[in-house]
Amino acid sequence: MNMEVTFLGKKFKNPIVPASGTFGFGYEFAEWYDLNILGSISTKGTTLEPRFGNPLPRIAECERGLINSVGLQNPGVDKVVSEELPKLAQVYSGEVFANVGGSSVEDYVETVKRIQDAPNVYAIELNVSCPNVACGGMALGTDPDRVYELVKEVKKICKKPLIVKLSPNVTDIVSIAKACERAGADGLSLINTLLGMRIDLRSGKPIIARKKGGFSGPAIFPVALRMVYDVYEAVNIPIIGGGGISSAEDVIEMMYAGASLTMIGAANLVDPRACEKIIADLPRVMKEYKIDDLMSIVGKAHK
Repeated sequence: MNMEVTFLGKKFKNPIVPASGTFGFGYEFAEWYDLNILGSISTKGTTLEPRFGNPLPRIAECERGLINSVGLQNPGVDKVVSEELPKLAQVYSGEVFANVGGSSVEDYVETVKRIQDAPNVYAIELNVSCPNVACGGMALGTDPDRVYELVKEVKKICKKPLIVKLSPNVTDIVSIAKACERAGADGLSLINTLLGMRIDLRSGKPIIARKKGGFSGPAIFPVALRMVYDVYEAVNIPIIGGGGISSAEDVIEMMYAGASLTMIGAANLVDPRACEKIIADLPRVMKEYKIDDLMSIVGKAHK
């Protein structure tokens, strides 16, 4: 039984990758389990300058998920390179996806320049889909022309594989995916959070300070699955699938839709050992569905 998968020519021991924003810089989870069992890690979204993030409150619970408006809180790229990534390297021997955010094309380009040479960075995950920042993020990633220009400029200086993380908060995610491919993206990551809100019944006001935030968790899985399926049919670059995955069965379903790797997000906030448990359960599920080799099932739903 082979759980190994290949993505852009690199072999991963399994398809399980903790998603950016739900796993910090990774080393915090080493007290729970050996991180070296993971396929890889997508590190916390990093920007050029330090960001405190959005005002409190910025988390709201909801049925089968949660809403967050953290706002890319991070210490800035220089500290990430000098402190956070070396700390991760002490407890995780693999290479990671460095998630990069920004407020302008220039921000993205400069941040990628500074982070890409870190020894444990395998690829850049360009976040053009965060709904919790006032400019950049989703504001860039919902317009095919703007995302094309951004990816084209970053690709000019990027020495590592360039993955673009797409927003589901669009009318046509396929047009965004195609724009990324035309601009030179090596792969795609989808989806980021949907946009949602909760209102406090006592006050009648939105719970989250910024009113709206990113909705994630098991409730969004069918939406993510459909989008991965649609994008797989439209592009010729590999896909990392995520959005509401919380079980080994979900992983298999997402790979059937077309994902070569899968990202586990909100599940890590519910149970810090979520990824460990999914990896441990994969052999059972593979046996149940008579799967000998995980890589062989990518895109099965299209065949």
